[in-house]
Amino acid sequence: MDETRTDLLMQVEGMTCDGCAQSVRRTIRHLDPGAEVEVDLAHGRVAVRTSAQSLDVAQALTKAGYTATAMTG
Repeated sequence: MDETRTDLLMQVEGMTCDGCAQSVRRTIRHLDPGAEVEVDLAHGRVAVRTSAQSLDVAQALTKAGYTATAMTG
C-alpha cells in the first residue's frame, strides 16, 4: 500500500513543557503510527509528515486538551 504523506505545520496552544510535547507526539502517532513529528515548544508549533488530514490532527489535539490550528495543509 502506497500512502501519500503530507507535510503539515500546526500552531498548537497550551504546550508548556516537555511533557506536553510528548503528549502531542503520542496523540498524533495514535492517529498515524508512521507520522514524523517535530515539536517546537518555544514557538508553539508542530511540524508533521503524515497521511492524516490536517483537520483530523487538529481535532485529535483539541481532544487532548490543546488548541490546534493548521498553518499549512
